[in-house]
Amino acid sequence: MSETPFLGLRTVVYPAADLEKARDWYTRALGQPPYFDQPYYVGFNVGGYELGLDPNAEPGGAGGGVAYWGVADAGRALERLLSLGASEHSPLQDVGEGIRVATVLDPLGNKLGIIENPHFRLP
Repeated sequence: MSETPFLGLRTVVYPAADLEKARDWYTRALGQPPYFDQPYYVGFNVGGYELGLDPNAEPGGAGGGVAYWGVADAGRALERLLSLGASEHSPLQDVGEGIRVATVLDPLGNKLGIIENPHFRLP
């Protein structure tokens, strides 16, 4: 089969019952304003990928998938997210070969993953 069914990560959408609170927190966390800001959806361009906030989305709950966003230094990124009001979900871990990961819960309870992977480069 020559078709590839998946083209790669494009968008991660987090539930945001309090859209204003979520928009403000992610604006600070990402260091940039959203490119799309409407009462029904807020979208941020994060390195060519979209982080979306949806006030009508159902919370995923425990056991849901986690999107890991690339960072240059996972330790510093984790400290920064915690200083902005996130809470630690899983501590910073070295998972081998210089790859470090952690997850936090944003102020609305969504799981946000960060990954420092020196082996991964965008095409």
